[in-house]
Amino acid sequence: MTFQITFPTKWSDFDPNRHMRHTAYNEYAAEVRVRYFKSQNFSIDEFTKHNLGPILFEEYTSFRKEINLGENISVNMKLSGISKNSERWKLTHEVFNEAGQLSAIIKVHGAWIDLSKRKLTIPPKEAQSLFTNAERTADFEEIILKSKS
Repeated sequence: MTFQITFPTKWSDFDPNRHMRHTAYNEYAAEVRVRYFKSQNFSIDEFTKHNLGPILFEEYTSFRKEINLGENISVNMKLSGISKNSERWKLTHEVFNEAGQLSAIIKVHGAWIDLSKRKLTIPPKEAQSLFTNAERTADFEEIILKSKS
């Protein structure tokens, strides 16, 4: 399933050079992730109920084409990798300008954290299938976790 959201950009997304701020790209990608989780019946309320949160280890952004002030942008999300127990995941976001040109690629590597224990955790059964319906990237890979000794 392709998951993509179109957003109108805002004045506050741009710097004095009329370039979209580099952090704005990442903020839109984060919003897409939250909306994706909700579309899979795991809203912010479910995160709170299970005392669970997503965390990022890495966030890499590659800029391709400029986005102009006032343009609508589209941001998608694809699954790049996941561990067998769904504890860790890699996602790729593509950001398109209003003309449909690829403007940025954002890659994130994350996991789930138990907010009480402040430790990484395997998601509850209600969240284990969050990425089942996600479109996979061409370079999708299984994330192999090192055994804890």
